[in-house]
Amino acid sequence: MIAWLNIDTPFPDVSRALKDPAGLLAAGADLSPPRLLEAYRQGIFPWFSDGQPILWWSTDPRMVLRTSQFVISDSLRKTLRRIERSRHGDGLWQITFDTAFEEVMRGCAEPRRHEQGTWISPEIIEGYTGLHRAGYAHSSEVRLNGELVGGAYGVSIGKMFYGESMFARVNDASKVALAHLVLFLRNHGVDMIDCQQETSHLASLGARPIPRDDFLRHLRAAIREPQITRWQPLNLLETGIPPAERS
Repeated sequence: MIAWLNIDTPFPDVSRALKDPAGLLAAGADLSPPRLLEAYRQGIFPWFSDGQPILWWSTDPRMVLRTSQFVISDSLRKTLRRIERSRHGDGLWQITFDTAFEEVMRGCAEPRRHEQGTWISPEIIEGYTGLHRAGYAHSSEVRLNGELVGGAYGVSIGKMFYGESMFARVNDASKVALAHLVLFLRNHGVDMIDCQQETSHLASLGARPIPRDDFLRHLRAAIREPQITRWQPLNLLETGIPPAERS
C-alpha cells in the first residue's frame, strides 16, 4: 500500500518505497514548484502515464552519472569539435541554454519509434515550466540553421542536477545537448547527475547504479551548496573536451 498525498501532505520516508513496482512511494498531490522542489530535495521524482494519478518514485539502486566519468565516444568527440568550429565560425550551428525551455520539453514529449505515448504530459510541462521560471529547471538547446534540432532538460538544486529527458531531430543532437550540459556542470563543481532509472543507453554514457542510501548522502550535501546562477555553454575550443576518468 502506498501513501495518498493531499496538497499539503508531506512525502513519506523513501524507505517505504515498494519493491514491486520498484521504487513506487506515493500518489497524488500536485506538480507545483514547491512540491517538485520538496520531492527532488528528498530524492523523489514524479513519473506517470496518461490516465494515472501523479505517481512519486524513489528507486533503489539509483542510476547516476558522475560528470567526471561521462563517456564521449570518438565519433561524438569529432561531432562536438565540428559543431564548435561552426558555432564560433559560420554560425550554422548554435548551442544555447535556457532560451527555449518549454519547446525542449515538447520536443522530448514527441513520440519515438517503438514507444507508445509519453510520460511528458501537459501537466508535467506546466509544472516544470513553472520550475524553470523559478530558476530551478534548465534546458540545453541545439539549433541548425536557426531550427531547434535537439535538446535536454533537468532540475538543478545547489550542486545537484537531476536529468529528465532529451530529444533529437537530427543524428547526435541529443548527445551534443547532453554533452554541453554535462561539461558545463562538471566545470561548475557538480559531481553527480541523477539519472533516476537504469537503462542500457545511460550505461553506455558512463552512468552506474548505486545504493539509494549512498545517493541520498551525496544529495543532502550537494543541495546545500550555492545555486549556479549563470548558465552559459562552454567554448569547447578553449576548454577542450576532457576524457572520462576511470571509475
